[in-house]
Amino acid sequence: MIEVKNLVKSFGDSKVLKGVSMVFETGKTNLIIGQSGSGKTVLLKSLLGIHTPDSGTISFDGRIYSDLTKDEKRELRTEIGMVFQGSALFDSMTVEENVGFPLKMFTHNSKSEIQDRVDFVLKRVNLVDANKKLPSEISGGMQKRVAIARAIVNNPQYLFCDEPNSGLDPNTSILIDNLIKEITEEYNITTVINTHDMNSVMEIGENIVFLKNGLKAWQGTKEEIFRTDNKAVTDFVYSSNLFKKVREAYLKG
Repeated sequence: MIEVKNLVKSFGDSKVLKGVSMVFETGKTNLIIGQSGSGKTVLLKSLLGIHTPDSGTISFDGRIYSDLTKDEKRELRTEIGMVFQGSALFDSMTVEENVGFPLKMFTHNSKSEIQDRVDFVLKRVNLVDANKKLPSEISGGMQKRVAIARAIVNNPQYLFCDEPNSGLDPNTSILIDNLIKEITEEYNITTVINTHDMNSVMEIGENIVFLKNGLKAWQGTKEEIFRTDNKAVTDFVYSSNLFKKVREAYLKG
């Protein structure tokens, strides 16, 4: 579980996060949504330790990040997996070299142990016969699965995903959503996903945080988002006729 309390972050005279509090639950897909400029990217980077908040706290299963020593922060980082928006694979490395990179960086595993783990996670994300290929030789959806494999290769307790469906077609997006959800449940990970994809919200939104103008405007499940009368949420989520029709059908039962 990750708990955020009264988080404030400014850049110069611009206050981006204005005292947000929320809980991201273990074993569930926790989604952060909101319009551009709402503060969701700054929140995600604060959770990752890239930004230092002006005030407030972030705790990882009771460990307050700002209270940790340098060595403790380094240890916590080994418990974190990250799926970047553009996959962020190393172009000159093969698929298996990309996936094995965190193990070489953060463990003392032998070469055979690393290979066994790499093979295992590639199989888990349904990638076969791709080990020796370069990222340029596989599809965007396959690249995203490689990125997920790399993110989970070190058995993380916390998984962060920044726009994991960016640039993918709808069918592939659904596959990636389902894969992330399956892995979250299977390994009991605290997964936080920054997304603008409303299909993801409706498919895997077990705990959704809606930010607006640096504030938490709403929090709930994908079922509750159908019933909410929070105008800021409904204006954002149901801006398309498709989702309006989906909501109407849901409310009619």
